[in-house]
Amino acid sequence: MEPIKTHNGLVYPLPKRNVDTDQIIPKQFLKRIERSGFGQFLFYNWRFDEKDQPRQDFTLNQPKYKGASVLIAGDNFGCGSSREHAPWALLDYGFKVIIAPSFADIFYNNTTKNGILAIKLSEDKVDYLLNQAEINSYILTIDLEKQKVHDELGFEADFDIPAYHKHMLLNGLDEIGITLTYADQITQFEQTYN
Repeated sequence: MEPIKTHNGLVYPLPKRNVDTDQIIPKQFLKRIERSGFGQFLFYNWRFDEKDQPRQDFTLNQPKYKGASVLIAGDNFGCGSSREHAPWALLDYGFKVIIAPSFADIFYNNTTKNGILAIKLSEDKVDYLLNQAEINSYILTIDLEKQKVHDELGFEADFDIPAYHKHMLLNGLDEIGITLTYADQITQFEQTYN
């Protein structure tokens, strides 16, 4: 995983509440066994029509949002089934940060384990960010070390994150990576008790 210390990225606004994991990555695309290649199927039923052609009315298909790496969404993002494919699809598409008023618990944990920073901000702050991203090409800066989100227009917000998740993201570690940081102690233990 890539460490995240600060991230400066184009914002894509998705002003929808209760976006579930089947909307993020529909079930028919869950047959792959590797973690890569899911980005092309992100929000598939919204992005593409019955003939697999891009829908012009879905904003993520607009050139304005090409290369967006910060997703702003409504309340309860990532609800539904606990499929880990949802953060895989978001990350593979290019999203490094997701900001919403709330997230489904399992989805929130899965984002961290896969290198995506999920930030909870109040609804009024999320509404401000959504509005800015709908009007302009809008860039946000996220500083994980200082736990701040800010823009060049004067907006600034602090966010909370569990220390364990912050450590994982700052160092680009998943749970296996954290375990491997104790490799010397594990080897010493094995040698002592074998």
